[in-house]
Amino acid sequence: MSTIGFIGLGVMGRPMALNLLQAGHVLQVYARNPAHSQALCAASATLCETPEAVARGVHTLFINVSDDAAVDAVLFGAHGAADGLAADSIVVDMGTSSPAYTRRLAARLAERGIHLIDAPVSGGEAGAIDGTLAIMAGGSEAAFQRVLPLLQVIGGGIVHVGDSGAGQIAKACNQIVVSAALLGVAEALSFAARHGVDGGKVRQALLGGSAYSRILEIHGQRMLDANYTPGFKARLHQKDLGIVLDAARAAGLALPATAIAAQLMHALVEGGGGERDSSALVEIVQQLNDIKT
Repeated sequence: MSTIGFIGLGVMGRPMALNLLQAGHVLQVYARNPAHSQALCAASATLCETPEAVARGVHTLFINVSDDAAVDAVLFGAHGAADGLAADSIVVDMGTSSPAYTRRLAARLAERGIHLIDAPVSGGEAGAIDGTLAIMAGGSEAAFQRVLPLLQVIGGGIVHVGDSGAGQIAKACNQIVVSAALLGVAEALSFAARHGVDGGKVRQALLGGSAYSRILEIHGQRMLDANYTPGFKARLHQKDLGIVLDAARAAGLALPATAIAAQLMHALVEGGGGERDSSALVEIVQQLNDIKT
């Protein structure tokens, strides 16, 4: 088995890295908060002091951090991973970054002979734990084929969407659909509540028809239970919607449903809900309508 580097051991990164370890790979890891590495070190991963140290001696480096600035810092900051990577190695960015930044990053790494695969995911913490994440990959076909066996440990539905940045475009599309669906479910349950109808039974009825979706199934139940333990934090959802709307403006696109969802997600985060699951969006809809549950 190969030696792999992994940087970013948060809610999503930690179970991804653990799945790679359990598949028999040798892992070198780095986390800004060393406490996040404890489970991995207990399972035989090697904790490194810097991103550069993680990158030395590996052919593939996974990164799962929060945004463009964090990726840049990990790769090109003090003791950055780019200085430790050998030519012909591959960086796999599993986080959600802007498509424009991703294309610039691919070009910058290519100057060092390093390949980039942008491979954002969907499926939340449960998908990361189960190894069933949907993975949307961008980059060269050759580099994608080299990392595909590793991606198959982490995810289920894996699609090579196109060249560098295409994975991030696909993730933006995912967030457009998810946000509209979250808002639709929140509005439907609020509508039922205002009319004195049991939201649980409404959800059950809708699951059997054309309104069925994973959002209705999973997040609809979260809304009914007021269970906002984060599978995907609202502040990260807010960040992703910012990426979508920035890219839409640059392309001259109007995305009205996404813009409304982004406004409401912003209200949720600014109201102190940034660390809660994004399904807490229903509370903003309820507040707008003075619905008490």
